[in-house]
Amino acid sequence: MKIGILALQGSFAEHAKILEKIGTEFLFVHTKLDLEEISKLIIPGGESTTLEKLLKKFEMWEEIQLKIKNEELKIMGTCAGAILCAKFGARWEVDRNGFGAQQSSFSTILNSEKFPDFRGVFIRAPRFEKINPAVEILAKFQKDPVLLRDGNFLGASFHPEISGDPRVHEFFLEKF
Repeated sequence: MKIGILALQGSFAEHAKILEKIGTEFLFVHTKLDLEEISKLIIPGGESTTLEKLLKKFEMWEEIQLKIKNEELKIMGTCAGAILCAKFGARWEVDRNGFGAQQSSFSTILNSEKFPDFRGVFIRAPRFEKINPAVEILAKFQKDPVLLRDGNFLGASFHPEISGDPRVHEFFLEKF
């Protein structure tokens, strides 16, 4: 099982630091060929429209869709990555910047039995909407779900890579 971090734009370096911290080897994904090497992909926070355009420009969009359809790829999407998860078929919708603009960024302890005392960092964070009842809610901020699992998708509206706490990454790597 190889882990890839999409490294076209966004907070991919921060995800790499977390994986290095927990001693996990990974591959920075820059090309369609890189996708052949991995079974798990982290799509970082960044700008979702830009990430989508780059994935299409570098001919990775359809390859990712095919690997998902064939159940050959599991995806962890954080912030913008969670928006892309919805476009790839995760059963939730998002309100981009639903938690506010850049100046409304904040950090808070999340409500989660699976990840007690986990600090979520929200930067122009999307808000999950129209969540299918079959989707597992792993963490909330107040009443809002902020960490979701749907089949082969793990979506976070916050940035677990910025908190320095590796538990969400460990869950994706070990239990997913």
